[in-house]
Amino acid sequence: MAALAPSSAAASAAPAEAYAARVIHAAHQFEAVLLNSLLGSLEHSFSALPGKKPDSIAENYHAMGMQALASTLAARGGVGIAKMIAHNLLRTKGQGQEAPAGQTKVSAGDADKGS
Repeated sequence: MAALAPSSAAASAAPAEAYAARVIHAAHQFEAVLLNSLLGSLEHSFSALPGKKPDSIAENYHAMGMQALASTLAARGGVGIAKMIAHNLLRTKGQGQEAPAGQTKVSAGDADKGS
């Protein structure tokens, strides 16, 4: 008895969706790293009090807080860097949706997934 193979459209859709999910997740992680770097340096600049001795334990908690804040901001859309990265990577891979003007774009639901 011969086994039934899934249709080629269904078989090709699963890897494409998996690729898109990985791209979106990686783009959000990249944006989180950038935001963490920016917010961490800003927090360090504005939280130092003149004449106060630096506390390494407090600095570790501040760093963890900045990392959590940056990850949450990136997951919720951040400043749009992740959306631009995902848009361009999916467009070059041919998975973006065609816009009427001939430009490709990622749907808002696809670009906001991932984290």
